[in-house]
Amino acid sequence: MKQAHHRLSLPARGPGLHEVTREVTAWLAEQRVRDGLLTLFVRHTSASLIIQENADPDVQRDLESFFRRLVPEDNKLYRHTAEGPDDMPAHIKGALTQTQLSIPVSDGRLALGTWQGIYLFEHRHAPHRRELALHLIGE
Repeated sequence: MKQAHHRLSLPARGPGLHEVTREVTAWLAEQRVRDGLLTLFVRHTSASLIIQENADPDVQRDLESFFRRLVPEDNKLYRHTAEGPDDMPAHIKGALTQTQLSIPVSDGRLALGTWQGIYLFEHRHAPHRRELALHLIGE
């Protein structure tokens, strides 16, 4: 059994879905693991990870729009407002989505479906650098 770890630093250019499939698959290809499990973990509380359709950009736009309606930026609704009107909503969105993904590796490739992509879901307005911890186990 082989294990590999990596930290992937990514720019997040403001709120929305930022596809990171290419960066993750490039690192995976370097590991030469045929079958196993890849775990991705976002090391932040105001961003998250999701697997979503990557064929039609309207899917991403609709998801972003839905979350803006679901968790409005209104300081009257929250106690935690010291870091700006988008901070507490970002934490709530992060709590409603995922901080970790586990993706099977089969024949050296991620076992994603045809139209699936891995996305960093940034919930803050200001640009940030986000860090993903990757852990691969397999043979």
